[in-house]
Order: sequence, then structure tokens, then C-alpha cells
Amino acid sequence: MDHVLNIADYYVLTPYVYPASWPEHWALRQIISLWVVTNLGALLIYLGFGALNFYCVFDHKLMKHPQFLKNQIKQEIQLGTVSIIWMSFPTVALFFYEVRGHSKLYDNISESIFGWPGVFLSICGFLFFTDMCIYWIHRSMHHKTIYKHLHKQHHIFKIPTPFASHAFHPLDGFLQSLPYHVYPFIFPLHKAVYLSLFVFVNIWTISIHDGDYRLPGPLIFFINGAAHHVDHHLYFNYNYGQYFTLWDRLGKSYRHPSALLGKGPHDYIRKLVAAQHKSETHLGLSL
Repeated sequence: MDHVLNIADYYVLTPYVYPASWPEHWALRQIISLWVVTNLGALLIYLGFGALNFYCVFDHKLMKHPQFLKNQIKQEIQLGTVSIIWMSFPTVALFFYEVRGHSKLYDNISESIFGWPGVFLSICGFLFFTDMCIYWIHRSMHHKTIYKHLHKQHHIFKIPTPFASHAFHPLDGFLQSLPYHVYPFIFPLHKAVYLSLFVFVNIWTISIHDGDYRLPGPLIFFINGAAHHVDHHLYFNYNYGQYFTLWDRLGKSYRHPSALLGKGPHDYIRKLVAAQHKSETHLGLSL
């Protein structure tokens, strides 16, 4: 985050916001700046990509499903926005430690022991590590002693839209994001790669709530997409994974997507519409 902070300081904060008596390296200034930048960035990704996905990808026919709530989109956006703002406080604390040089983030490829192969290896490591951790954190959120206090807020949206992606209880959302922040304190990671991955995971979270259940061929068995995740919302104890199906298979919580078996939300709506049409036709004939 120090690159983002430096850019913000150079172009906006130093010339237009802070007084000259507040040096750029001052801890309090850095914390305030990180909080502002984090919130603006997260809200831009959430609302921007969420809206883009909602209008360009999300199938609006899903809003006809009986389990789609009245004013659901408004509820999702309100909860998601509030959650992001509250989550930003502990997140900024971790970003501050990174900026202060306490992580294993590095600037130049030459600093990596394995060079470019090490960069690609670190990306694979990040995805594997975070997927594993999020699986177990997410699964623990479904324990009966925790669920009603934290994760239940997210599960009121049985047929989620892209705006449900960040609609969590703030503590729930932060705990599930924690592996992203912990990784660079344990393993070396290029700063630009870390920032890119942070953006990627937010967009990915939006995508698995977007109602587009298509996945090419054999990827269905390996990638945890929207088709898998909607079954998590509908059937509760399945498909906890973030990117992959590996840990669900190992943890015996994998469920093959009902949407790919002709039993998903779209199929339910088609049957509902057909039944309604049949009923109206029968009523018309009887009259």
C-alpha cells in the first residue's frame, strides 16, 4: 500500500489536503491517509464492479425467484457499504504495519530469491494459502454458536446479486479477508502483485455472486464459481471454498452445482412461469 500512499501524497494529499507541518512519514497522517484511500478504493471496486456486473452479467430474471427479497438490492448495498467502512479499521492497522516495513513485501524482482519464477510461485502460493484458510474460516462461521451472531446476515440473501458479495457482518467480513493480509507477513510477495491480487479477490468475490452459472468444460470440477456458490446460499452446508473446489472435496462439503443439473434457480423460475401459464390457460378455457 505504500505505492498507493505515495501516489496519493504526491498528487493530492501533500499539495491540497495536509498542512506543511504534517510530514508524509508521520504515523498519524499515514493512518488517516490509509483509512481514506482504503475506503475509497474498496467502495469504488464494490460499487463500480458490482454495478457493472449487475447490469451486464447478472440475469435479472433471478429477481422473480420466490426467495428473492423485497428491496434486496438496497439491503445488500447498505450492508455491504457499512461493512466495508467498519472493516477498514482493522484492515488499515495491517496496511500500516506493511507501510512501516514489517511485512515481507518487496519492490524489485531482483529482491526475489527465485526471480520471475518466484513471483509466479508466490501468486500460486497466495491463491492456495488464502483458499485453504478462507475455507476453514468460512466453515467455522457456520457453526451454530457463531452463525447466528455473524454469518447469518450474509445468508438472508438466498438468491444473491453482485451487491451481496460484500454484504457481511463487519467482523465476519474481516475474518474472511484476514488470510489476504496475513500472507505477506509470512511469505515474500512483490508489492505490485499484492495490490493486484487484492483487487482481484474483491472482483472474484463479486463474480461468484453474479448469477452467471456458466463455466467452461472441466473447470466446473475445479473452479468454485457462481453456480457452486449459489448452492452454498441455498443449501447452507456446501461449497465453502473461495476459488477452488479442492478443500470442499477434502472436507466432504462439495456439492455439484444444481444449476448444472437442471435443478437451479433458473430452472425453478421456468417451472414456476410454466405452471402459472398453464393455470391461466386452464382458467381461460374454463371461462
